[in-house]
Amino acid sequence: MEKYACGHCGEIVVGGRYNNHCPHCLWSKHLDEKIPGDRASTCQALMKPVGVTQKDGTWRIVHQCARCKKRAVVDSSPKDNFDLIIEFSQHPLT
Repeated sequence: MEKYACGHCGEIVVGGRYNNHCPHCLWSKHLDEKIPGDRASTCQALMKPVGVTQKDGTWRIVHQCARCKKRAVVDSSPKDNFDLIIEFSQHPLT
């Protein structure tokens, strides 16, 4: 586990190899390139949460990179801001 400051809201976050999004604002950082946890991205820009989906009853957050526009989907965490997840669920993904 590692501590880092969220690049969007500044909150201190404790994350692991597969969790690099902020539970407070849901923003992420473009760290992975081909598979979750590979940390091979050279982009390193912030990834904006643009929506949510569900898979097998689990909310999944859809992020889009602010620089290269790549999209990635990650599972939500019990620590995530559920109010924001519900807000995103009210709007269709574009």
